[in-house]
Parts: sequence; C-alpha cells; structure tokens
Amino acid sequence: MKHEARPVVIDPSGADIHAEGARIREQGPVARVELPGKVMAWAVGDHALLKELLTDPRVSKDPRRHWHAWIDGEITPDWPLFTWVAVTNMFTAYGSDHRRLRKLVSTAFTARATEALRPRIERMTADLLDGLAATPEGQVVDLREEYCYPIPIQVICELFGVDDEGTRKELRRLVDSIFNTAATPEEAAATFRGIHQVLCDLVALKRETPGDDMTSVLIAAREEDGERLTEAELVDTLLLVISAGHETTVNLLDNAIHALLTHPEQLALVRAGRATWNDVIEETLRVQAPVASLPLRYAVEDIEAGGVTIERGDAILAAYAAAGRNPAHHGDDADRFDVTRVNKEHLAFGHGVHFCLGAPLARLEAQIALPALFERFPGLAPAVPAQGLRPVASFISNGHRTLPARLTGGTRQAG
Repeated sequence: MKHEARPVVIDPSGADIHAEGARIREQGPVARVELPGKVMAWAVGDHALLKELLTDPRVSKDPRRHWHAWIDGEITPDWPLFTWVAVTNMFTAYGSDHRRLRKLVSTAFTARATEALRPRIERMTADLLDGLAATPEGQVVDLREEYCYPIPIQVICELFGVDDEGTRKELRRLVDSIFNTAATPEEAAATFRGIHQVLCDLVALKRETPGDDMTSVLIAAREEDGERLTEAELVDTLLLVISAGHETTVNLLDNAIHALLTHPEQLALVRAGRATWNDVIEETLRVQAPVASLPLRYAVEDIEAGGVTIERGDAILAAYAAAGRNPAHHGDDADRFDVTRVNKEHLAFGHGVHFCLGAPLARLEAQIALPALFERFPGLAPAVPAQGLRPVASFISNGHRTLPARLTGGTRQAG
C-alpha cells in the first residue's frame, strides 16, 4: 500500500517539536517525513507500534547494508545528519556486530558500576550548589549552563579518562554541533572532522599513558584482538558514549527543572510526599523526551505497519517525543505534565537490543541533582516566561538554549 498524504517536512531548527509530533500522529501510526536535505523517511509516532518496531528483527540500524540511499551514494558528508549514520559503532550496528560492540562497553554501565558513581555525583552536585549559592541575591542564573551541563559532562569525561579541561570544552562544543540539525553543510562536515580528530588524539594519548578508564579498556580490547574492535569502531564508540552520555542527561535535568518551575502545583505534590522524584523523572521523560526523534533505522525487507508499506531499504525515524504524547496510549491529556499519572510508560531511552546503556546513570544523576537543587533553593523561580525560552536548534535534541532562573528564598550556605 502506498502512502498518499503529503510528507511532514521536519523543521531542522526544532522550533516546535510537539506541534510537529502532532502533525506526524495526525497522519496515522506511520507518517511520511522529509528530513533536512530532502531525504525521505517514515516517522513512527505511535507508542505501541514504535515499541514493536524497535524489537523487530526486520528493522536494522546499519545503513551500509540496509539503506538504499546510502548504498546508492546519495548520502554525502555534507548532509547535516551524516555523523548520525556514518559512524561504525553499536549505534549503527546490526545483529552479531551490535552484540559484539555492546558487550565491550556494557561493563562501564552495570548496576554496580553505576551505583559506585553515587558519591562522586553527590560531591559534584554539592559543589555546584555551593557555587550557585555565591550568586548575589536576585541575580539571574542560567541553570542549564551552570547546573544541568556540568554534572553529566564531568561524569562521562571521568569515566572515559578525558582529563584535560580544554579537551572537555572542545568535546562539548563539537557534541553540541552534532545535535545542531540546522547546521549548514559546511558546518556539518567540519564537525565530523573535528570530533574524530579530538577522539583520535584521546586514543593516541591513552595508548601512550593508559589509565583506569573506559577508553584504555577499549584500546586494550582492540590491541589484544583486532577482531573484537576495529580502529574505526574504537573511535566511533567513544563518540557515541561520550556524546549520548551528556546531551540527553542535560536535557532531562533541564526539562524536569523547567516543568516544576512552570507547574508549581506539581512541585507542591512532591514536597507534600504525594509524588516522588522518580515520578518527576519518568513523567519528564514521557512528556519531554530528551531525544525527540532519533535517526535512523532501515527496513531489511518490506514491512506492513500502521496501514502502510515500509519498503525494503527505506529509512525509519523513531519519533520518541510524538510517541510520548500519543493520546491512544496516554489519554486525551497526554500533553499535560502530571507527576501523579499512573501510566508514565515511555520510550525515551529506546527499547529492545538498542536500549540506552546509560539509562540507569542518567536516572541516578537526576535522582541526585533534582531534589538537591529544590531543597537548597526552595524559592527557585523562573526568570523569564515559558514562551520566552528558545529551544536548542535541533529536531533531535529536546531542550532549551538557556534556562534563566532566580535563586530567591534559598539558603546561601551549605547544609
């Protein structure tokens, strides 16, 4: 069956991803969309169908084997999303390749390894709050920059042995550029070159002076048995984990803080013990998926889904933000932030074999950072109206460029 509706043209600037998600859902469980560069794909914004396709063996993440546009040479390095599909790591792997690559990284994200980071995250959080407390009374603070960003990037850089402050800043700049889907072709190509240069330099440094970090572990796996990990897979695995390890958690913290500041009645429920901080986290992940839409997956064979035929070699866009607000799954109030909602099920971390390895770490960081902030500054208030905030320039990353707030009514000393 062919799909006759006009495709939804995805706004690369991400100006209103939820209105865009509604347009995707209006076309049915599966909608034809046009990505930047006039690249066509199918967007799945229905929760149940997306969950099903994420575990369907007929859906691949390997463009070299299964995406006709890549195989035919239509996708070039100047495409704004090139980095997302060109990498060779578990993000774009299929079948046994994916299992091999995931196993190498998974040791850094076991339940025990994650929980062992708790004291370090608590210290980071306390230090940041002390820094915020030094802000003159009434002065506006950008919480995204001063609080949401530092915790995740410090944690992930420490895990992978990125010790140099200059390298950390450059990685952050380049990762932000990767998520900027409004970038020009020249900017996209420069980002692709730049991020690989920084990571190649990190690998060279760790080969010379190995440390107790995940980069050194991956290098050892590469050098003990080259069949387990190629050089390209090594560098691209670092790219995946370092970039995913901080951008998504930044957005989770940003969106949760913003939701509570703009819904004081929900914050009051938490403070009264009628809802938990885990309720805040899961409802934020549902209603404001940190990754709004994730490119790309590909049909290994023709797939009948949602009343259309996704043909072999077609691209599929996982529309997580649209699925999180799907009324068929969450009711007519699916757009509403409600920490007491019984069904908070979401796909913000994916599903199936590609479920985000770092999900427990992201949740742990939020479990520590969110209550600490609101306990230290009970009078925390937004500094600008919600409509005055600008989204990040991305249809992938879902967060704010800044999150201005005033620390009024807070304690200025550590407790």
